[in-house]
Amino acid sequence: MNVHGIRAIYKFEMDRTRRTLMQSIAWPVISTCLYFIVFGTAIGGRLGEIEGVSYGAFIIPGLIMLSLLSESISNASFGIFFPKFSGTIYEVLSAPVSAFEVVAGYVGAAATKSVIIGLLILITARFFVDYDIAHPIWMIGFLILTAVTFSMFGFIIGVWADDFQKLQIIPLMVITPLTFLGGAFYSINMLPEFWQKVTLFNPVVYLISGFRWAFYGVADVNVGISLTMTLLFLFACMGAVWWIFRTGYKIRN
Repeated sequence: MNVHGIRAIYKFEMDRTRRTLMQSIAWPVISTCLYFIVFGTAIGGRLGEIEGVSYGAFIIPGLIMLSLLSESISNASFGIFFPKFSGTIYEVLSAPVSAFEVVAGYVGAAATKSVIIGLLILITARFFVDYDIAHPIWMIGFLILTAVTFSMFGFIIGVWADDFQKLQIIPLMVITPLTFLGGAFYSINMLPEFWQKVTLFNPVVYLISGFRWAFYGVADVNVGISLTMTLLFLFACMGAVWWIFRTGYKIRN
């Protein structure tokens, strides 16, 4: 394994984050603070508790997931798309690095940035609401697993996209709506029975439910099912990335 190659790609991507610190790190945290102010403080004070947890604390896992999914996808997709757009992808392809090492560098950097944002949001939440983490090891595990999975998904989007408009279609028109409808701000048990069953077809439900269980020990879906669904999506993304490099699909365009 070419560790130096992975490190070079990883360091380049992390340096790009440092150059755009306000956009990459600060803005997602600031925007999440606005959610805490509106939903956690203003509205949450009127709603009381959900499943024994105050509303302000209840939405913390959902808000972290909202930022984590969007940032993982955008960081990884832009990371591989821009070299394609500028033509510097050929430098990566001609370097003595394997497909695994290229993916490890880009996905590793994107996942690292997303985890940093998630932890910063978690720290910031303490200024607005009190909360406890029932299973901290599981919380970190779900955080890292989700960041890696959706960073890999973002990598696939970056390879597929051939313009900046396509780069934004799936994050804005698919992932964000699924997150809002996946129990980020409510428990799906509050829905009518028919819509509870429909909601189970939303894959984001399993991510948020498992992550919320790690915080408070309450979940809309069994934590084992949540973990299984996340791993299945990760393996599907890994298979798609393997196929991309195997066939050279759009990687040289």
